[in-house]
Amino acid sequence: MPYGMFFRFMGFLRNSVHQAIRLYSLNSSIVDYSFSMRKLSCPGVFLGMKNRLIFTFLTCCTLTITLAQSNKRPREYGIRFGVMPTGSLNAITDVPGVRVGQVTIQQGANIRTGVTAILPHEGNIFQQKAPAAIYIGNGFGKLTGYSQVEELGTLETPIVLTNTLSVPTATDALIDYTLAQPANGEVRSVNPVVGETNDGYLNDIRGRHITKQHVLQALQQARTGPVEEGNVGAGTGTVCFGYKGGIGTSSRKLPTSLGGYTVGVLVQTNFGGVLQIAGVPVGVKLGKYSFKEKLDGSCMMVVLTDAPLDARNLKRLAKRAFMGLARTGGIASNGSGDYVIAVSTAYRIPHETTNPFDEVKLLRNDNMSPLFMAAIEATEEAIINSLFAAQSLTGDQGHQVDALPVNQVLDLLRKAGQI
Repeated sequence: MPYGMFFRFMGFLRNSVHQAIRLYSLNSSIVDYSFSMRKLSCPGVFLGMKNRLIFTFLTCCTLTITLAQSNKRPREYGIRFGVMPTGSLNAITDVPGVRVGQVTIQQGANIRTGVTAILPHEGNIFQQKAPAAIYIGNGFGKLTGYSQVEELGTLETPIVLTNTLSVPTATDALIDYTLAQPANGEVRSVNPVVGETNDGYLNDIRGRHITKQHVLQALQQARTGPVEEGNVGAGTGTVCFGYKGGIGTSSRKLPTSLGGYTVGVLVQTNFGGVLQIAGVPVGVKLGKYSFKEKLDGSCMMVVLTDAPLDARNLKRLAKRAFMGLARTGGIASNGSGDYVIAVSTAYRIPHETTNPFDEVKLLRNDNMSPLFMAAIEATEEAIINSLFAAQSLTGDQGHQVDALPVNQVLDLLRKAGQI
């Protein structure tokens, strides 16, 4: 084979395998893999003899995928959360048009952090705002953008999640992002919505390693489809119930008889309490729970739905997500910043219009209960998904947090008749 053709083939192989591993990791909930692009690039090694070339080719085709914890999602083990069916992806992106982008930063021995961005629709969110509400379960947090959402009932930027001390940076990046959008040339006021949890146990949070470019990258690469869970994005350095927490997501699809609407949830888990899974007191059985150990922190919950709701009913929906957190054993401790951001994608509210009236068909109060149940179930499952996907991690000052011992958990659930 001529060298030129071989180089082209190796480039194709490198790109194809990288993409295949990426897609496999998403669809299989594998959130960490080790894959050296340098092995497939192999610079300078093709200058030897033919047999060395063949040997190098075979070496280059040998991939090492490191699965720190090859866990399936809880549902794949037979664990069920509630009674409602999930969407096809069991993710927040089951809500049509919703996109998620994540940037994970793991550098050296002490940087373990990241950014997660949620975009409710593909248009200019400032010009075509989304109805929204924010519910504060416990307000020991640094969420930005709350007062305007509370007052006007609209969201005008994507939602960004990160660590506590990077909220100002993420806010600045969201302003840059919004001002740069087409048709925003005359904008003089922006209400960026940024949520956080404190990842300072595993991450050098004082170093403030998140940059505006990281946030912009998360926004730019936001996509529909499967969402990575566990040690990714804003969940890279988080701790939940004393185990490694992270990003988790789930969804519920109402039957046609109840409206056919979808509710999707994404969580950033970093809180304590007494872990329960499918009603089983797992934290007690494993001997790890609040006040036996020091378990504290926060949880950000983002709820998206295509049901036509106004801000008032979105606030009611957000309150039910907090009930989902309670079903996992979360206690909303004194030091916990627990926030729910709820958004409807069913319609858009124009920034400027000559029509003095909003003419939107809204779901009646009497039809809200199925959505309430959907939010409770999806939030509960999203939190547990984050634990099942997360991997053991060592970070700042040598601190180590172990992953949830999935096999022990499964044994407990079997004994309780839950699987």
